Order: sequence, then structure tokens, then C-alpha cells
Amino acid sequence: MGSVIGVVGGGQLARMMIPPAVALGVELRVLAEIDGASAALAATAVGDYRDAATVLGFAADVDVVTFDHEHVPQDVLAHLVGAGIPVRPRPEALEVAQDKLVMRRRLAALGIPVPVWAEVRDRDGLAAFLDANGGAAVVKTPKGGYDGKGVRIVRSADAADDWLATGAVLAEELVEFRRELAQLVARRPSGDVAAWPLAETVQRDGVCAEVTAPAPGAGKLSDEARDLAEAIASGLDVTGVLAVELFETTEGRLLVNELAMRPHNSGHWTIEGAVTSQFEQHLRAVLDLPLGDTSSHSPVSVMVNVLGGPAGATMPDRYPDALAAHPDVKFHSYGKTSRPGRKVGHVTATGTNLDEVRARARAAAAFFDA
Repeated sequence: MGSVIGVVGGGQLARMMIPPAVALGVELRVLAEIDGASAALAATAVGDYRDAATVLGFAADVDVVTFDHEHVPQDVLAHLVGAGIPVRPRPEALEVAQDKLVMRRRLAALGIPVPVWAEVRDRDGLAAFLDANGGAAVVKTPKGGYDGKGVRIVRSADAADDWLATGAVLAEELVEFRRELAQLVARRPSGDVAAWPLAETVQRDGVCAEVTAPAPGAGKLSDEARDLAEAIASGLDVTGVLAVELFETTEGRLLVNELAMRPHNSGHWTIEGAVTSQFEQHLRAVLDLPLGDTSSHSPVSVMVNVLGGPAGATMPDRYPDALAAHPDVKFHSYGKTSRPGRKVGHVTATGTNLDEVRARARAAAAFFDA
């Protein structure tokens, strides 16, 4: 098509946009933070995404700018908009994913169910919140947290003094939940929305470890989750993929936990498991192209993250044995060296029987244990 998409951020999400970009005939250019980033397979510039001049220079000859992460400062985004460069999602929407306090305010204004929350500015405020919510709370830094960072369970008013010393924090009730779910949708500027099946996610130490789609036994929750995600996408005027992370409470309710306005770990299963992957759909959406079919290829898909990886090596170093043992499982390396807790890749298995598919995915991922 001759279109050029500029992606700010050179991580694995940008890397996984490359194959569908090639298939669509779209040129992908990446602004990476460091040399040798995961997305270095694409035409890659290296620079500081926090510097307006650097980002403007990178975006000067692209048709649209999108993101591998949500951390680009609002003043940099404003410079892009001021230069007439389409930014998708728009800065106003992206701010909701950048700042958890803004997120809670905007979702509350839309009538979206969320945990009980408060903006807390000092120890007295946290004490009052603890007293009102059973003596325990989840405290989050408004900006910069991911994969369990910037999140803390507290039971005393002085347990967040270090964070409060730098500004307000978000305090939330400690939700009693059965499981965590993720609903992904995509929306194009013209307003069309497409949703994938609801997925179940498993977190370990705050990091997504495993995803099953569709979420087993979700029943009517699938419709509720889709309606919530579509309402959020429309209400916030999101362009591209939106991931809505949810709690299914012990009472059977859905509460929105977090948002991401980009392809998301909970949607990696769509590469093999859906007619249109989240990465292709994101490219379609930011170019305002018709959205693809989101239905599943197989009754069950299970994605397992490879965390840490083989000591002193990369995933491909162990490919021969893994590929031989599991020819029906798909392997994805992010081109990263091993480090404890680091996402270095993932595997996806599909099939008809949940227990069998899950066992195959876990066994394949285990080939890369340190």
C-alpha cells in the first residue's frame, strides 16, 4: 500500500508487528531505545523517546505514529500533533493508560465498574482508606509501573511513605477474585470495533505467565467483558488495540483493573489462534483500514511466556531439541539474552482439549528454563 508506520519503542511488540506489516505491504520503521533491540529486524533508528526533537525527526516522513509502550511524555506527543503527524492512539486517550489516577477518573466518569479507589496524598489519607476497606489495600504509583513494578499490598499507613514522598498514589481495595481475565478489542478512527474471545490470564510475581483463550467457563461474562471493552474504546476514542485487564470477583462480577493501548501479552495467542492477530489488527486500525475477522482457528489456544530463559544463552540455542519434541507448538523468540524474570519469548499451542493443549504448551516452554 505504500504506507509507512512509525513505531516508538523497539521491544517485542514492535518486533511482532513486522511479519503482518510485510504481509500487508506496509513499511515499518522503529525508534528503539538501544542498539540491538528486539525490533532491530525492522528499519530502526536509535534515540530517546523522551526528547521531542528526536521523535519529530524520526516521524518526519511517516504516515502515522503508534507505540510499543505507553511511556512517551505528553509534551512530546503534543509536538507530534502540532507538526500535523497522526498519532494513534491520540495523546488524550494514551494519557489514560499512562496515569492510573487519570484512568480511574475517566473510567468512573464512563460508569465502568472498577475497584473501590482513592487518590492518596499522605499517610493520614492512606490510614483512612485502610480503615474504610478492611485494613488492607493495593497501592500503585500513578506512572511507570508494569509487570508488577509500582504495585504494593499494604496493611499499615506508613507502608507507602517512600512513594508518598514524591507525590500522590492510587489506593485500591484488595479485591477478592476468582481469576484474572483479559478482553482485547481493536478500534479504527472511523469507529468500527472488533473483539477477540475473552482470555484467562495467570500472573506470577506480577508478570503474565500463561494465557488461555477462550477463557474456560466464561459464559455470559464473555458478553459482559466485550461490552465493557467496546464501551471503553468508544468512550476514550481509542485507535488501535485496547487490552482491558479484568478481575472476575468471587461474587461473579467483572471489575476493570488495568488498560493498555497497544498489542498486549494477553493477546499473543492470536498470532496462531485467531484469523487476524492483534498485531495485524493494530496496523489495520492505525491506518484506518477495514478490521479483520477475530474468530478463533481452534477451540483452545494456550500461550506460555518464557521468563528468564536458558542461562547465558538465547531461546534459539535450544531450538533443535524443542522443535523436535514439539513440532505442533509455535515458538517465538524476542531476540533477548536471558535474565531472571525477563520475558524472552513465548510458545503457543492450539487444539481441542484444554488439558492436553495446556500440557503441550507448558512442556514446550520448559525447554528454555534456566
